[in-house]
Amino acid sequence: MVKKKGVEERKYRGELMIHFMPYSEIARDDALTRIKKIMGLVLQNKIIILQGRLKSEEEARLIEHTMTLVGNLPGFQGVEIAVLSGETERSMFENVRRNIAKILIGEQDAVTIIGPASVVKEMKRNPKKIELLLKRR
Repeated sequence: MVKKKGVEERKYRGELMIHFMPYSEIARDDALTRIKKIMGLVLQNKIIILQGRLKSEEEARLIEHTMTLVGNLPGFQGVEIAVLSGETERSMFENVRRNIAKILIGEQDAVTIIGPASVVKEMKRNPKKIELLLKRR
């Protein structure tokens, strides 16, 4: 174990680490803070399972940020992102209700998987599932 700023942090070598992030952990953060939190975990070679999804602008900024790090940060190959959403056909009333809820609490009926490209070999997304293929170490 390594002590870091008064907190014990375990270093796992060659093992897979999955970080579940509830949407409430980032709900009050601005876009830049969300991206920093996510990038901090990705740079630790963790796969993030995020309850909910990022806004499209945040996804674009995350990809931009990772592209600036590729080639400048040794061993960093980028990120893989996939979103699984509960989108189904709804009545007009259900759509209005859902849009109001989305505005108030964000889109939480989705799951986003974000992982470092050095760990994630491939993500296959179908309408109802995500298949994640990892690289062997």
